[in-house]
Amino acid sequence: MHIPDGYLGPSTCVALYGGAAPFWWIALRRMKRALHTRMVPLLSLFSAFSFIVMMFNLPLPGGTTGHAVGVAIATIVLGPWAAILAISIALGIQAVFFGDGGITAIGANCFNMAVVGSMVSYAVYRAIAGRVPIGSARRVAAAGIAGYVAINVSALVAAVEFGIQPALCHDASGAPLYAPYPLHIAIPAMMIGHLTVAGLAEMVVSAGVVAYLQRAEPGLLKATAPGAAMGDFPAARGMDAMKPLWIALAVLMILTPLGILAAGSAWGEWTPQDFASGHAATTPSAAPAGLQRLSSFWTAPMPRYAPPFLHSPSFGYLLSAMSGTGLIILICTLWAWFARRQTGS
Repeated sequence: MHIPDGYLGPSTCVALYGGAAPFWWIALRRMKRALHTRMVPLLSLFSAFSFIVMMFNLPLPGGTTGHAVGVAIATIVLGPWAAILAISIALGIQAVFFGDGGITAIGANCFNMAVVGSMVSYAVYRAIAGRVPIGSARRVAAAGIAGYVAINVSALVAAVEFGIQPALCHDASGAPLYAPYPLHIAIPAMMIGHLTVAGLAEMVVSAGVVAYLQRAEPGLLKATAPGAAMGDFPAARGMDAMKPLWIALAVLMILTPLGILAAGSAWGEWTPQDFASGHAATTPSAAPAGLQRLSSFWTAPMPRYAPPFLHSPSFGYLLSAMSGTGLIILICTLWAWFARRQTGS
C-alpha cells in the first residue's frame, strides 16, 4: 500500500498533500496540550510499532505481498489525532530513509493510511464498543473489526488513486504517464489481498493488543472510551505500564527478518526495472514515461531495508528495523523538547 514515486501524477500528489495537511495541522495543535503527559512516549511507541509491523510482509493471492499497519490499535490507545501523527511519522521515515513509499507520495500514503485509517478506525471502534466497560469482550471485537475495516478502506482509497491515473495523466496517444492500471484492474488487485489476508492480520493485531491491555493496563484504553466503566482493575501503573510494550516491540524487532521470507513484492510498488524484466506481471512491457522519470526522484540511504554496505539481507533488515525505531524515538523526543521550549515550560 506504500505508493512509490512515479505512480501518481504531480497534480494528484499535490492534492493529497493538501488533503493530509489540515489533519496534520489539527493533530499538531491538539498534541501541544499533551506534551506534559505520557502521550509523547506513547506516540513514539505506537509509531515504532506501526513501523515494525509494516516490515512483516505476508504472502497474498496472486504472488504479491502485503502487511498490517497497526493504525487501529494506535487510534484506540492514542485517539485519532495522535494516531495520525504516529502513523505519519512512521511513513515519513520509511519513505526518506528506506525508500518504502515515495517522497512525492508521502502525502498520499499518509492520507490513505494515517488519516483515513485513523478516522475509520475511530468511527468503527466507537460505534461498536459504545459505552461498554473497558474490560468487555465487545471492545476486543470492536478493535478487530475496526482494524479490518480501516485497512481495507485505506486500500480502496489507494486503489482508486491508482485507477484514476490513466484517465488523468496520459500522452497524446492516450498512453498512461504514471500508474498504468485502470480502476477495473487496480481495485480488485488491491482489495483481494487486503480482504483475505492483510485485513485479517490487522484484525488479529488490533484485537490481540486490546485484549492484552485489558488485563495489563486498561487505563491505556480510556482515551477512546469516554464514559466507560473501568471495572475491577488495579490502579494505573503510569510509565511502568509501558515497559512490557517496549519489550514486546523489541521482540518483534528481532523477528523482523521473518518479513523477507514472503516471496514477491507488493502490488503497485514495482520499479521500472521490474516492468522491463516482466516481474511486474502487468500488461506494459516498459514502465510509463512519467513513472520512469519520477522513480529516481529520491534515492534512500537504505533502499528496501537493504543497507548497501551489508551482504546479509537478514541482518540488513534487522539493522533497518533498529534504525527506523531509533529515528522515530529521536524525532518524537526532539519535537517534544522543541515544543516545550517554544511554550517556555
